[in-house]
Amino acid sequence: MDGDALYSIGELARRTGLTVKAIRFYSDRGIVPPALRSPAGYRLYGIDAVARLDLVRTLRELGLDLPTIRRVADREISLPEVAAAHAEALAVQIRTLRLRRAVLVAVAERGSTQEEMDLMHKLATLSEDERRRLIGEFLGTAFEGLHGEPGFAGIMRSMTPELPGDPAAEQVEAWVELAELSQDPGFRAVVRRMAGYLAADRAQGGATGPGRDATAIVRDHAGPALAAGAGPASPQADPVVAAVTAQYARVSGRADDEDLRSRLLTLLETANDPRRERYLRLLAVVNGWPAPETVAPVLDWFAQALRARA
Repeated sequence: MDGDALYSIGELARRTGLTVKAIRFYSDRGIVPPALRSPAGYRLYGIDAVARLDLVRTLRELGLDLPTIRRVADREISLPEVAAAHAEALAVQIRTLRLRRAVLVAVAERGSTQEEMDLMHKLATLSEDERRRLIGEFLGTAFEGLHGEPGFAGIMRSMTPELPGDPAAEQVEAWVELAELSQDPGFRAVVRRMAGYLAADRAQGGATGPGRDATAIVRDHAGPALAAGAGPASPQADPVVAAVTAQYARVSGRADDEDLRSRLLTLLETANDPRRERYLRLLAVVNGWPAPETVAPVLDWFAQALRARA
């Protein structure tokens, strides 16, 4: 058939692979209008109907609605414009599905109650501004009164999750758990105590400057001893304990005595709360950072070493 040929609806169905019912449906909605009608009233279509039906089928498979498809077919709007808008809409749907999946995975793994599931869903679907406010309130409470202290603004930034605009499923799951953890009163108290210890040490440090935090000092000195297999109560631990307490005394501006060791032990026990390490690991997932190295074994070892010499 040449370009002037006309097709019955049955011929058009055979040529395109669509059903007569589908073609009639698109025709009734003006997307594939007939060129004319036969004397008997049957619809007849031109060759352009084949191209329009191919376009309709492709766009429907991509999820476009019929009014938009009609505007594209009639060239009222360009296909690239529609493709860009629809791609963005699909991106939103994908993000929504990832959020829902994260909640369902968490519910399945934890055996959550209805109330817990509702909370997780609420946390997962917060807007970016709402997420910032939630974490800002958590950190603001934990570091209340310390915002103006040197270095604390950086600490707060380092503890702030930034969920990307197109997060992976594991990032969404990590965000939900991290957000829940940030609302745990017990964990908030742990962070608040740690901030208080650090602020007091920095204030006491005076001319020696703020120095390094106690966990970093312990990690650097006790880590090699633990790796070498030294027992916390063994003689090999003596110089390690002495080096840690001496350095902590210098950076905190305190005397290296029993009071300092008692304070250091309490601080390390607080820092070794498993919720703190869990928060940092979740934070790394959300922000796309390398997983932090665990310090729990080192802190445990040194705490035992301190108690053995109390």
